Amino acid sequence: MEKEKMIHELKVFAAEIRLETLKIIASLGSGHVGGSMSIADALAVLYGAVMNVDPNDPLKKDRDWCVLSKGHAGPAMYATLGLKGYYPIEEAYTLNRFGSSFPSHTDHLMTKGIDLTTGSLGQGISEAVGAALGNRMQGIDSHVFVIIGDGEADEGQVWEAAQFAAHYKLDHLICLVDANGRQLDGSVDEVMSHGKGIGAKFDAFGWKVIDVRDGNDVGQIYDAITEAYQITGQPVVLILNTVKGKGAYFAEETGEHSSKPSAEVMSEAIRRLEADLENIRKEVR
Repeated sequence: MEKEKMIHELKVFAAEIRLETLKIIASLGSGHVGGSMSIADALAVLYGAVMNVDPNDPLKKDRDWCVLSKGHAGPAMYATLGLKGYYPIEEAYTLNRFGSSFPSHTDHLMTKGIDLTTGSLGQGISEAVGAALGNRMQGIDSHVFVIIGDGEADEGQVWEAAQFAAHYKLDHLICLVDANGRQLDGSVDEVMSHGKGIGAKFDAFGWKVIDVRDGNDVGQIYDAITEAYQITGQPVVLILNTVKGKGAYFAEETGEHSSKPSAEVMSEAIRRLEADLENIRKEVR
């Protein structure tokens, strides 16, 4: 029953993240809806049940790290951190405005709770690898999580980082691939296929691969991370099979990378998310 209660709370948290993510993007009028909404469940599990973090001490030495390599999904991270108590969530409604602490891509010098600056695709996973190695060298027994996109994995730098992490047996590094099948210019298979699959590539580089059939299911994500914690001697990658734009009906329908919907469409999407949140809260525990 305790796990059932936790899973229910994570579902609520994920729904809250989706709602606030869309509100943050709506405050600007446009943004990366697709890739932000697809990672809400992963962020809910990380910050709601897994990671050792403290909003009152965001730089504590023994914390777990979360590196959003696909930095354009910043609104989802801002929503998560705001809901977690790092800052009033309303502050993030200044997204990408002059003088704002919330740029379109995550920047650790600007936003409380952001561990590393990302945005140039491929660089975030390299930073995460460095953080994991640095923690080991300092004797810090914490985990570094990094979220990359399947389109981002077109970048050669991703695979240089993967090779380095496997060579140094960074078993406190866990990569989550947001495998939503879409990127800026179309489907991942059309733009640059991963051949036998992105999981097969990580396996070839020496990683333990865990396939998460429904990457928008908090229970499956939680179980996969629990399994990943048991792996020693190699880094772990979770392939999250997600839906781009999950929860924002207009983005789900088109699979678009970046969106600039009308005010009416955005308002309707927010209304639907509010209804979804209330329905989840009412579910029998």
